Amino acid sequence: MSAPGPRARHRPNSAPRAGRRLPLRPALPAALLLFLAVLARSGAAERTADFLDFGAGVLALVALTGTVLWGLAATDRRVLSSGHRLLAQAVHRGTGVAGLGFLALHIVVKVARGQTTGRAAALPFADGVRPVLIGLGTLAGYGFLAVAVTGAARTAFTGRTAAGWWRALHMAAYLAWGAALVHGLRAGRPAAGWVTAAYALCVAAAATALAYRLRSGRRPARRAPEGRR
Repeated sequence: MSAPGPRARHRPNSAPRAGRRLPLRPALPAALLLFLAVLARSGAAERTADFLDFGAGVLALVALTGTVLWGLAATDRRVLSSGHRLLAQAVHRGTGVAGLGFLALHIVVKVARGQTTGRAAALPFADGVRPVLIGLGTLAGYGFLAVAVTGAARTAFTGRTAAGWWRALHMAAYLAWGAALVHGLRAGRPAAGWVTAAYALCVAAAATALAYRLRSGRRPARRAPEGRR
């Protein structure tokens, strides 16, 4: 008699049966619609819109202030090591993206609620009620966008002349930040106490970091000892 061949191993079917997944497909959209209905009924959506109407601009300014501060920290060579500067650059980019996101949300909410128009949001000084204050916000938005684009395309600015242009364009962040500060304090309704305090902290932090950066830039570089050249 020939030896019996190896028994075929029955592998368990790991794929879920189609019949088990069918009841879940119509249940998920139904659950989502029920959640949205409950959310609208409770008024949470309206309260969220009220918060964004008041707080999205503040969050944008705070995030962009952090971008300015981390950008200044990334240029420091006296306190931070190269690894710390790379980390500061990463945080600088992350806060910049967050600030632009809050800025876009701020514009969308203001236009959707009729507090300004899409034309005024796109064209500086085109608002019929507060042309100067709304125009400063528009200019600030374009300034931050230009800084973000040039920052992302930094490798395209090679050479001494191109690098100088890049620095000049990147320095526009300070002008945009100042315009955004005036816009935030004067364009809308009277600011609450915590908003004014947040803006004051932003100004103090940016002024301190910039003063330190300018002071450290004026110090002469330390000369290496003769034996280490």
